[in-house]
Order: sequence, then C-alpha cells, then structure tokens
Amino acid sequence: MTVTFFAFVNQLVSNPILLVTTLLTMGVILVNGWTDAPNAIATCVSTRSITVNSAILMAAVFNFLGVFIMTMINANVAMTIYNMVDFGGNPYDALVALCAALFAIVTWATAAWYFGIPTSESHALIAGISGAAMAMHNGLSGINGSEWVKVIYGLVLSTFLGFGLGWITVKLVGFLFRKQNRRKANVFFKNAQIASGAAMAFMHGAQDGQKFMGVFMLGIFLANGQANITSFQVPVWMMLLCSVVMALGTSIGGYRIIKSVGMDMCKLEKYQGFSADMAAATCLLISSLTGLPVSTTHTKTTSIMGVGAAKRLSSVNWSFVKEMVMTWILTFPGCGVIGYLMAKLFILIL
Repeated sequence: MTVTFFAFVNQLVSNPILLVTTLLTMGVILVNGWTDAPNAIATCVSTRSITVNSAILMAAVFNFLGVFIMTMINANVAMTIYNMVDFGGNPYDALVALCAALFAIVTWATAAWYFGIPTSESHALIAGISGAAMAMHNGLSGINGSEWVKVIYGLVLSTFLGFGLGWITVKLVGFLFRKQNRRKANVFFKNAQIASGAAMAFMHGAQDGQKFMGVFMLGIFLANGQANITSFQVPVWMMLLCSVVMALGTSIGGYRIIKSVGMDMCKLEKYQGFSADMAAATCLLISSLTGLPVSTTHTKTTSIMGVGAAKRLSSVNWSFVKEMVMTWILTFPGCGVIGYLMAKLFILIL
C-alpha cells in the first residue's frame, strides 16, 4: 500500500490530527538534520576538503539518492522500524502515543544538540516509540522482541565493525601510499574525501531516511484509522520531503556537531578523514542490506576512533569520547522514559 501526494494533501487539510502528526514527524527529521546528518560530512569539512555550504548541498542531494535508491533495492530498515512496536487496536490512542514519542525525541535531541554532543536519533526514535508503546499496554506486550533484537545486533555491529574497519582502512591506505609525494597525495585525498563524504551522506539517507519514513507512514495510516497495515511502499514525494527537511536542519544547526565529530574528538588529516568515511559507509551499507537499524552517529564516530587509535591511542580525545558514550548509554532509558510519560500525559489530556 502507498499514499499519493495529492491524497496526502487532501487528508492533511481535512484531518487536524494528521497535520499535528506530520509537523511532529518533520520536527524529528529536522532535528536529525541538526544532530545526525552532520556526522556524514564532518570529516570532509574539518579537513577543509570542502566548504560547509557545499557540503550541506552535497549531503542534501546524496541523502535523497540514498533514500530513493536503497528503498527501491531494500526497504527492510523501514519495515523493521514500522513493525517494532504495536500501539494497540485503537488507532486514535495509537496516534496520540506516536505523537508523544515524536515529542520526546525532539526534546531529547534538542538538548543534546545544545550541548554539542552527537547523539543518536536512531536510538532516540526506537526508545521513544518503545516507551510510548509500553505506556499504551502498561507493560512490554507492545514490544515486538524479534524486531527489537535487531537494534542490539546493530548497536554491536556499528561499534565494533566501525572501529575495526576504521583501523584497518587507515593502515591499508597508509601502506599503499607510503611512497607517494605528500603534496600530490593531499591533492588526491582532498578530492577522494569529497567522494567519501558523498558516500557517507548516501548511506545516512539509506539508513536514517528509511527509519523516519517508516514512522511517517505509520502516522498516516493511524490518522486514517488503519491500524493493521502490514506492508507498504514508500512514495517518492515522501523521500524528497524528508531529504529537504533533513538538509534544512543541517544548514541551521549542523556546524556544532561537525566541530564535535570532525575536530574535538580527533584531529584528522585528509587521508585519515577519507579512511573514516569509507569505513563508516561500508558498515552502513552492510547494515542496510541486512535490514539492521544502526546509528549513523555511532558508526561514524567509532570509525574515527579506529582511525585515530591506528596512529596512537593519545590521538583520540578520550575525555570527549567518554562524555559522548555516556550520552549514548542514557539515550535508551532517557528517551524511553520521556516517551512513556508523554504518552500517558497525552492520552490523559486528549
């Protein structure tokens, strides 16, 4: 099942609760542009391979291409998020709970952005909708364990594979170019890093774009009283809309996260930035093809850690890493509790 653009606009005008749901979904995607999308372009900007404005434009284009092409090939990530929770048989209460979850995600992510900490919107999304589902069912019966366990697999994969691939890739690049003239090598890696930044933006769209479109489709179906849709096709207009809103978020507030990831955690040279991008993009590609919802933030930052550690452990700002990891750890319980409480409050007052 799919939704045409004109049908969606007509429903938006006649259904106020769908309008609220859409605005909250766009808010979540906008915040994702603040906090997650900048990770894709952080290294190529920090090594001055490309300007911030050009990088944002590149990210917008390749985010859309990632969403579009990967969804055509494999929409498993969107389906995983869509099927992760069961809000119950009452579409209205389910939609209220979903809105509460989206509100929780925006609140959590905005706080993390304010402090310049690269948090994971993927995990905030998963925790928020899980907390809201638990509020609906007063327990864990609303959680689909077989889908939720994929989050654990993805968390492990993005952490260890991201770090390992970063370490291996930079070592391999260093070995292959050890006899090259440094100035010529820098010119090569300046261009190569633009390409690798585009690859990261593409994979960010492939992963995170699908997650948020899965929630978007769920909101549309619930607003129309359809609580039992089991399969759907993501429309092109939704891919384009999500990409544009994500790019807008990056242009408004992305520099703070670009600085944190690309500069504060580890000082990178151009060949190191290229290695981190390629390692992270490879990990995201594997995850997308296997349908595992992973965090772009986790994958990119652990690959940077691997690249820095390959030179020497002291190259990584471990105090900043400690602060970032604590935010990761707190995301699941923090956003889950906010989603739970907001769902209870929204159901009570609405």
